[in-house]
Amino acid sequence: MIRPHVSVLALAGALVAAPSMAQTAPSATAAIPASGVTAPATVAQADAFVKRAEDEQAAMSIDGARIAWVNATYITDDTDALAAAAGAKQITLQVNQALEAAKYQALPGLSVDTKRKLDLLRGGITTPAPTRPGAADELSTLGTKMSSAYGKGKGTLDGKPINGSDIEAAMGTVRDPAKLQEMWTSWNDNVGAPLRPDYQKSMALANEGARELGFADMGAMWRSGYDMSPEQFAQLTDRIWKEVEPLYTSLHTYVRWKLNAKYGDAVQPRTGPIRSDLLGNMWAQEWGNIYDIVAPAGSGSIGYDTGELLKAKGYDPVRMVKQGEAFYSSIGFAPLPETFWQRSQIVKPADREVICHASAWDIDNLNDVRIKMCTKVNADDFVTIHHELGHNYYQRAYNQQPFLYKNGANDGFHEAIGDTIALSITPEYLVQINLLDRSAVPGPDKDIGLLLRQAMDKVAFLPFGLLVDKWRWGVSSGEIKPGEYQGAWDRLRLQYQGIKPPVARDETRFDAGAKYHIPAGTPYMRYFLARVLQFQFYQAACKQAGWTGPLHRCSFYGNKQVGEKLNAMLAMGQSKPWPDALQVFTGSRQMSGKAMVAYFAPLKTWLDKQNKGKPSGW
Repeated sequence: MIRPHVSVLALAGALVAAPSMAQTAPSATAAIPASGVTAPATVAQADAFVKRAEDEQAAMSIDGARIAWVNATYITDDTDALAAAAGAKQITLQVNQALEAAKYQALPGLSVDTKRKLDLLRGGITTPAPTRPGAADELSTLGTKMSSAYGKGKGTLDGKPINGSDIEAAMGTVRDPAKLQEMWTSWNDNVGAPLRPDYQKSMALANEGARELGFADMGAMWRSGYDMSPEQFAQLTDRIWKEVEPLYTSLHTYVRWKLNAKYGDAVQPRTGPIRSDLLGNMWAQEWGNIYDIVAPAGSGSIGYDTGELLKAKGYDPVRMVKQGEAFYSSIGFAPLPETFWQRSQIVKPADREVICHASAWDIDNLNDVRIKMCTKVNADDFVTIHHELGHNYYQRAYNQQPFLYKNGANDGFHEAIGDTIALSITPEYLVQINLLDRSAVPGPDKDIGLLLRQAMDKVAFLPFGLLVDKWRWGVSSGEIKPGEYQGAWDRLRLQYQGIKPPVARDETRFDAGAKYHIPAGTPYMRYFLARVLQFQFYQAACKQAGWTGPLHRCSFYGNKQVGEKLNAMLAMGQSKPWPDALQVFTGSRQMSGKAMVAYFAPLKTWLDKQNKGKPSGW
C-alpha cells in the first residue's frame, strides 16, 4: 500500500485518485465582482487558478504528511487530534479547489496541461467533505478515529489478546479449525463491528461532498479516476474478471478438495463454498500460507522456503530491506537516501501503539521517502518489502513533475510496480543473492509446485480485490442500505470468492470494517488492477531482458536495460493518461488479464486434470 504525498484524511491512508476525463462541468463563470455582475471566466484565470491551487496543495501536503506519519507510528489521543485537524484543513482546501476547478472545465481554449490539472483538482479527492460548516472537521475526525481504533484493535487466540500483526501471522500457521474460528471471529467482532456507526456517518458525509462536486456519489467519483467514464471503468473491471475467472474457479475447486481431505466433511464439505478461516489469511484474500495443505505429491515440494533461507543466513528486518534495495540498484536505480534508513519504521516499536499495516510514504515530494512496516523475517514480508519499495522508487522517479502529476499513471500502476519486482523473487534470483545454493534450485519437474504456490496468492486474490470496492460502490449508490452492510458483504464474498464465514453473521456485525482499507477510506480496485498489470509489466520486462525460458522462472535482476525503460514510464507520473504510460513500457494501451492467464497456463491445464470428475463452482 502506498502512502501518498497528498493526504485527504490525515491518517486514513486515503489516496488521490486519477483525474476524471468524462464528467460534465458547470458553465464557466468567474467569481462575482463588486458590481454583482458575473464575468465570463478566461483561460488566463484558469491558468492562474491551477498554478495557485497546485502551490497551495504542495505547501500543505508536507506538514500533513509529517503529522500523519507521527500519528501512524505513535498513536495517542494527542496525535489523533493533530491528524484530524490537519486532515480537516486539507479536505477543506481540496473541496474548495475542486468546486472552483469545476467552473473552468468547460472553458474553450484551455491547454491540455491546464485541462488535465483541472480534472485532477475536481476528481482527485478520495473522501470529499460537504462545504457546510463543520462537515470537514467531522469527516476528518471520523476517519482518524476509525483508523486509530483499527491500529489498536485486537483479536484473541486461546482466549488471550493478540494484536493485528500477530494475528495475521498466526492465521497463516495455525491448523486447528477451532483456533482459526476463534481468531477470525474475535478479530471481526472486536475490530469491525464497533466501527459500523462511524463508517455509516462518514459515507453519508462523503456522498454529500461528492454530489456537491457534480458526481452521482462517491463510488462514481472513484470510478471517474481512470481517464474514462465511471460506466466504462466498471465495464473494464468486469471484462478483466471474465478473462481470469476460469483460472480462479479451477484453483478454488482444487483447494476445496484438498481442504476436505485434510479436515473432513464436518469442517469443509466437498461441495459449496470454502470456509474462509481455513485459507491461511484473515480475509481469505491470499491463500499461500496453506500451500503445505494443497501441495501436489512429488512436484509439490519446491525444495526450499524463502523465510527459512532468510533465517539461516542471519537476515534481520533491516537486512531484508537492504536486499530489496539491492534489487532496484541492480537494474540501475540510485540507492535510497540515508534519511530512509533513519526515518522509516521497519520493525514494530515495543513501547507504543502503531499502525502495522505496511505502507510507503513520500513526505516532502522530493527525496524523503520511507516505509512503515512491522517486519517479520518470513517469505511474506520479504515480498512485501519489494512491493513497498516499488512505491518509493516510483515516487522518486516522478519527483521532478509538477505537484499534481506526482502520482502513478493510475493507482493500479503504483501498486503493480513493486509486485512486478516481487515476481522476480524466483529460484534464480535467490541463487544470485546467495540465499539458495545452485544445487537446490528446483528442476522443471517442480514447475507446477512453483506455479501453484504463486497462484495461491496472485490468483486467489483476484475476486477479493474486485469485490471490496464493488461493495463500497453499492454502499455509495444506495443499492446497499445501511441495514444491509453485513448481508451484502457476505453475498459478494460468496458470489465472487466462493467462501462463507465460519460462524453465522447478522447485521450487528460489520466484517467489511475489519479490513483496514474500509475504515481507512482507501480505494481497493487499485489492487485488482495491480494484480493484472504486474503480469503485463513482468512479461514486457522479461521480453526486454531476452528471456526465453518459462515465464514464471524469469528474473531480470541486474538488467539495466529493463530498469532504464521502466524508469521512463515511472518518470511520467500522472502527466499523461495511463494508456500512454502503459504503452511506453509494454507497447500496449490496454489493461488485460491475458498476460496473467499465459503465466499460469501450465498450472490451469494441470488443475483441470486434477479436478476432472469433481464438482466445480459453489
